[in-house]
Amino acid sequence: MANTTNFRNGFTLVVGGDLWQILKFQHVKPGKGGAFVRTTLRNVKTGRVVDKTFRAGEKVKEARVERREHQFLYQDGLGLHFMNTEDYSQICLQPERIEKREFIKEGGTIDILFHAETELALRAEIAKSVDLRVTQADPGLKGDTATGATKPARVESGAMVNVPLFINEGDVIRVNTDTGDYITRVAT
Repeated sequence: MANTTNFRNGFTLVVGGDLWQILKFQHVKPGKGGAFVRTTLRNVKTGRVVDKTFRAGEKVKEARVERREHQFLYQDGLGLHFMNTEDYSQICLQPERIEKREFIKEGGTIDILFHAETELALRAEIAKSVDLRVTQADPGLKGDTATGATKPARVESGAMVNVPLFINEGDVIRVNTDTGDYITRVAT
């Protein structure tokens, strides 16, 4: 058993029989009354986000979640298929359990969260940035770079990203998966 002093971002706990991950928390000591901890929790299975308040020092049940690296193999009618990079076992996940799926390319790696006690795959998380090859981009017009203009480009995972005009087909770019924004061109 843990208590509210153990809270940190990413801490996973059991509330009402479900697994919840702390996105952010704040210890509050009002002038009158007892202290409490205000949290923002995300349901690990469904992704639903809620706010919950705990009394200071309240005991909570900590859930052990393991993060394992997997390689994306392919997608079919059953879902997306991944292979564990350590023991080569395979797992299939439904598309809705995978965040930022539009940035996953075949052969790319992703972390899958497992509940340690039940070995149940909870959800998948992609890295904060990924390197993707541009497969389709209109040519930029010469002399049209003074305004910092952008153009849409399709990357190998199928996602559309706004890129600077100097990016061409075949270039490898780094993309922020949280926002979908272009970061930089990657030297190959």
